[in-house]
Amino acid sequence: MNSTLEMTPSRRRSGPLRLARESLTWRSAAYLLLHFPLGLAYFVGFTVLLSVSAGTVIIWVGVLGLALAMILWRGAAMFERRLAKAAFGVDIPDPYRPLPKGTNLFAKWKAMAADPATWKDLVYLFLVFPLGIVEFALSVGMWCAALALIAMPLTINWQDGGYLYLTVGSHEIWFDNTLTTLPAIPLGIALAFVVMYVVRGVGYAHGALARFLLGPNETQALRARTAQLQASRARGVDAAEAERRRIERDLHDGAQQQLLAVAMDLGRARAKLETDPAGAQELIQQAHAGAKEAIAELRNLARGIYPAILTDRGLDAAISAVAARAQVPVAVEVDLPTRPPAAVESIAYFIVSEALTNVAKYARATRAAVRITRDQNWIVVEVSDNGVGGAEATPGGGLAGLADRAAGIDGILTVNSPPGGPTVIRADLPAVW
Repeated sequence: MNSTLEMTPSRRRSGPLRLARESLTWRSAAYLLLHFPLGLAYFVGFTVLLSVSAGTVIIWVGVLGLALAMILWRGAAMFERRLAKAAFGVDIPDPYRPLPKGTNLFAKWKAMAADPATWKDLVYLFLVFPLGIVEFALSVGMWCAALALIAMPLTINWQDGGYLYLTVGSHEIWFDNTLTTLPAIPLGIALAFVVMYVVRGVGYAHGALARFLLGPNETQALRARTAQLQASRARGVDAAEAERRRIERDLHDGAQQQLLAVAMDLGRARAKLETDPAGAQELIQQAHAGAKEAIAELRNLARGIYPAILTDRGLDAAISAVAARAQVPVAVEVDLPTRPPAAVESIAYFIVSEALTNVAKYARATRAAVRITRDQNWIVVEVSDNGVGGAEATPGGGLAGLADRAAGIDGILTVNSPPGGPTVIRADLPAVW
């Protein structure tokens, strides 16, 4: 099962070879080459529909046509948002105001017409056509030039005259056989890499335009961010409250009961000290054992609150200590150039600790791995195992609690656990807090 609680992407700068391997490059290239007919369909279709509707609005048929056109172009804009994400990796949320509930269709259509996002959608759909012409011509021209250069040694003999030549001043450079055109191959490959950079640049610009016209405006974005922060803070408060109740429960049911038993044993031993020294000695030994158990319980509880090793030696040593106590072999890799803030370290530690506890309880795994790295402004924590899978972040469960902890500092938790395994729990935590 794949349960994504939050998503937030981060991209690295790509060199030429990595650029050629990235699917985003080829998805952008396919969009720029193939989107032109769709832009033409938008332009022709909505121009005709709006013109006919405007011309017949006096007999009320046009009103229905305008309402239909508005619904259609909003649907097309929704499709374009999904297409922009698939082609350019740009996630554009729907910016529309909520439609009134419990009202008739006319009231809903009126609310749609009053929403500025509706008209921004129409502007974008009309701009797609001229932009598509430029993008299509640029893409076809550059790709064809690169391919023509690469294939020139094979195609030179297919030319009508059987040769090409270049005049430089009074000199003529002839390309009339396969051997003389071999230098065109590396030149074509170099041009192909240039085209890839152009494709990514044009894709980035198109995605920025789509985000501006199809996405929420600054006020809507601030409102959404405020709502997100309120939700994350609420989840953090809930997680802290749940942790407080757990600590109180562990103290009451664990160390407090053991210390009470120690006090009772010592009281009974004092009463028997003069009349039954042997019995008193046995009770004292029993109280001593109970005191050691209470100390161990308090030590474990303190470790669960904030382990001293995490403060003194950092995340690597603390995670290694957790892995050493795990019931399955755990490979640990911590690659952090600097120590993260204390809040981030603490949450990363508890995510790993809880995840490894779940591995021991439910996964039936034979091995696990912990990997903690830094990716730009994020600390990435990954815990994986080869168990049976099927883990879910159900409300009130341990994984949901980890998600609440991460959300308390605007972090992201992703659970990827298909039936049959493997399970990968990933947390992206802000490196600056």
